[in-house]
Amino acid sequence: MGGTMKTRKLFQQNVYLKSVTATVSSVNYDSDNTIVTLDQTVFFPEGGGQSGDCGTLTKNGTVFPVIDTQEGDTGEILHIISGRTENLCPGDTVEAVLDWPHRFDNMQRHCGEHILSGAVYRLFGGANKGFHMGEDSITIDISFNGDSSSGAYEKMTWEMAEAAETEANRVIWQDLPVSVDRFDTREEAEKFPLRKTLTFDEDISIVTIGSEDNPADCVACCGTHPARSGAVGLIKIYKIEPNKGMSRIYFEAGQRALTHYQNQFNTLYELGNRMSAGYDDLLRKYDAQTAKNQQLHDRLSAFRTRILNAEQQRLAAEMRPGLISRYDDLSVDDLFNLGKKIGPVCQGVIALVHEPSHTAILLSNEKHCGRLVKAIAPQFSGKGGGSDSSARAFFPDKEHLEAFLNAALL
Repeated sequence: MGGTMKTRKLFQQNVYLKSVTATVSSVNYDSDNTIVTLDQTVFFPEGGGQSGDCGTLTKNGTVFPVIDTQEGDTGEILHIISGRTENLCPGDTVEAVLDWPHRFDNMQRHCGEHILSGAVYRLFGGANKGFHMGEDSITIDISFNGDSSSGAYEKMTWEMAEAAETEANRVIWQDLPVSVDRFDTREEAEKFPLRKTLTFDEDISIVTIGSEDNPADCVACCGTHPARSGAVGLIKIYKIEPNKGMSRIYFEAGQRALTHYQNQFNTLYELGNRMSAGYDDLLRKYDAQTAKNQQLHDRLSAFRTRILNAEQQRLAAEMRPGLISRYDDLSVDDLFNLGKKIGPVCQGVIALVHEPSHTAILLSNEKHCGRLVKAIAPQFSGKGGGSDSSARAFFPDKEHLEAFLNAALL
């Protein structure tokens, strides 16, 4: 309903404008949503790695939740309302209100990406070749080929990441101005000290952090950013990994970085309490506990070997066709190892039974265990398989296990 027109993008004039009274220009529908355009809006559409704004449109007290914002092919801003509504028409007056926490979260994270990318570039000549703002973290892919100003580096190390993180937070502490300049031609925009080469020729927005003559970062970007770097609050790197010949950095900025740090700190705090250790002593206590656990593991392995050897001797002395030996204190893996030891002296078919898991391990010198399990186990709701000399079958309960043993061995 109604035609479309280019929307006045008020967020380009004032990124802190949270609401505006606007006139509905058009209302259209797809299979799931109502799509509304306005003559002017504070809603930023998805672009530049940043998600579209959310919020509400309100008409005469009726609230329509905007779940996403996109940009149309001819410059109009599309406000996406979930479901189909017939209560909005061209010419209606609405109050457009942002979900400000969502917007400010995007502003902190997007500006944080600029600051960290600029720090990596200035310190090491690494070029940001990929950027993604995910739900769990922000990632940037850093390349030291092609655009690099130095051939000294091949990949990001953790020490380099720590240096870049410190420099990025120093930019935040300086509370530098974040300015946006808009240009109609590439020639004008390229007069700025850009971190990345321009890839388009018109409607160019250049975001500069700090002064133009010595910026902390300067790059083309259509997203929304706070007015000063201090609003980003915090940048924290979590992980580095190789990705297609580049170094992928995982990090967070703003409130999300603080929340992530608090969660990690709470885990560290609880671990320290459990180990009766302070932060300075935690690694030493952990190493000591690990060494103690290894000693216990070695002792347990020695005891297990002695038990299996003794059990091997007992079974060899009692060996007969149809022998069933039951266990609840050895694991299934222990019984497999015992089976390897006792297999050569088996007579007929015998069974080692792990009662807690209702598992039977068949052993035989007659070379037909696997076929026996596949033929009989399914009759008693069992599953399994194996080789001619050794096979395993497991069952849902003791009754089915016992019925299988009666059928297979007796």
